[in-house]
Amino acid sequence: MPREIALGGALVPGLLVWFILSLALLVLFDWIVGRYGLYRYVWHPALFRLALFVCIFGSVALLIY
Repeated sequence: MPREIALGGALVPGLLVWFILSLALLVLFDWIVGRYGLYRYVWHPALFRLALFVCIFGSVALLIY
């Protein structure tokens, strides 16, 4: 995996790809949890989403690198 990726003449970090993938996974998971009403078992949904994103992003980044 290259350290930088050229997009339109600008160099962006290579982790940007994994960040976008993690966001897509979070949106999918958020839709599933919201669809079945599982957020009522969570104390603070916004903190839960943030913590889940950090876990997803860290896992994806560690699995790839």
